[in-house]
Amino acid sequence: MTVSLQKGQKISLTKENAALNRILVGLGWDEVPQPKGGFFAPKPQSIDCDASVFMLTGGKLQGNKDIVYFGNLQHSSKSVQHMGDNLTGAGDGDDEQILVELSKVPEQYDRIIVVVNIYQALQRKQHFGMIQNAFCRVVDDKNQELCRYSLTEDYSGMTSLIFGEIYRHNGEWKFNAMGQGTNDPGLKELVQRFM
Repeated sequence: MTVSLQKGQKISLTKENAALNRILVGLGWDEVPQPKGGFFAPKPQSIDCDASVFMLTGGKLQGNKDIVYFGNLQHSSKSVQHMGDNLTGAGDGDDEQILVELSKVPEQYDRIIVVVNIYQALQRKQHFGMIQNAFCRVVDDKNQELCRYSLTEDYSGMTSLIFGEIYRHNGEWKFNAMGQGTNDPGLKELVQRFM
């Protein structure tokens, strides 16, 4: 049974399911429909949101090797795998997915931060106020949705989003719905928050 989370809420992923080894983090979003321009009006560019994860040690990112994104689809430990880039967010369901093998995450990593940023947000004059129905969900290895966090706040003007974190606490894996919008123009700047 899915648990719907609000911003700031946490849930244990393994308390009721100690055998849980693999989870899928699915992220989805839709563009807010734009008003139709005239015949000669430029066609609006689609919004390319990119999901990434930062694997932290002691709450800090140790280097680029611990960033899994469209340019580095698998962590060197093989515990985190990005399932590929979606350039438009069109269609129903997950737009991007990240597979996490909890049992393979090396002990030194205590947090896995899930972020989404708009590719070339400043150049394209795009922000999260132009996105609707954004969500992050965690699915177990039996394809059962454990929890879902749907964004309800207004993120107008924000170009990046710290969606949530998967973290270890007292031998359990938990998920924290963070929903923190930022003005970081890209992944490089977002990374600096965790260095």
